[in-house]
Amino acid sequence: MFEKVQKNFGFGCMRLPMNGDKVDYAEFSKMVDLFIDSGFNYFDTAHGYLDGKSETAIRDCLATRYQREKFVLTNKLTNFYFKTEADIRPFFESQLKLCGVDYFDFYLMHAQSKTIFEKFKSCRAYEQALQFKAEGKIKYFGISFHDTAEVLEEILKEYPQIEVVQIQLNYVDYDDPAVQSRKCLEVCNKYGKPVIVMEPVKGGNLANLPEEAKKYIDELNGGSAASYAIRFAAGSDGVFMTLSGMSNLEQMNDNLSFMKDFKPLDERETAAIENVKRTFKSMNMIPCTACRYCVAGCPKHISIPDLFACLNAKKIYHTWNADYYYREVHTKNKGKASDCIKCGKCEAACPQHLPIRNLLKDVAAEFERQDG
Repeated sequence: MFEKVQKNFGFGCMRLPMNGDKVDYAEFSKMVDLFIDSGFNYFDTAHGYLDGKSETAIRDCLATRYQREKFVLTNKLTNFYFKTEADIRPFFESQLKLCGVDYFDFYLMHAQSKTIFEKFKSCRAYEQALQFKAEGKIKYFGISFHDTAEVLEEILKEYPQIEVVQIQLNYVDYDDPAVQSRKCLEVCNKYGKPVIVMEPVKGGNLANLPEEAKKYIDELNGGSAASYAIRFAAGSDGVFMTLSGMSNLEQMNDNLSFMKDFKPLDERETAAIENVKRTFKSMNMIPCTACRYCVAGCPKHISIPDLFACLNAKKIYHTWNADYYYREVHTKNKGKASDCIKCGKCEAACPQHLPIRNLLKDVAAEFERQDG
């Protein structure tokens, strides 16, 4: 169906190499070159990634350096950037310009949930996107999704024109009652919708395992922790593309080493993954993927994912490092966990449906006990 797509592995441009607050163009260009030279061509971005810097980096490091037919580019329509139907076309046209292209191969209705879908319907966003397709400015129309399988089925019934669905899928979330990866995958397969996987490494959480979990991967005698997570996702039924948000050449080289000649997990590897899952559950980790959707609307400017990462690190490593990063890095010039006014904007934006307000209480209890 997607003739231009080469292989089953894509470059997610949400976590690009950075030099301060700017994308490191030299490093990103090397990554682009290596990716394409290795036979891969799928790139994924969105306007909100890196505060708009992802799209312009795509333009400067990919679109201006390669002929258009050499790469596949996915972009998304995000609910933050339009209020009415009339806003959608100007925003879409600005995305084309920012990316330096005259069409997108895939264009997704971003982060669909029950409430966000209602806004998209009221603004006729799906109809607008289908019009862009009719004009040749989109090759394939789809959605990215964060909600229950029941909601996904409702959307697919209402808009059978959807050609592809992007879902969060990794071995930790596979049977999670909030994320429902398995159930969402089953719905996609039921309706014959090819699946793009996001967060196969769960925001890096499955690449940097705690020692209690890492030992099961080490016993396999070969392959990084990330490799087993990505192969789990890529080997799932109905998946045609698995994205990885690579931040440096080292990560890319590792990913390419096992995706060039992709093989699904065997029985021994699957058993090791099951042991890692059990370890994660026993540690009661906060399952935050650091998508940072919660940060944009926080009135107290709390860097929520970073504070959650500090608490997870404290649980895993039990060292002073987490305290230092909490006090001297992530809350030095931003809000502390105790500054939360419980407005709930973060929870409304969270794709993982985390009880963020309660979790911030836990963070404050751990790190602010000595504050005056």
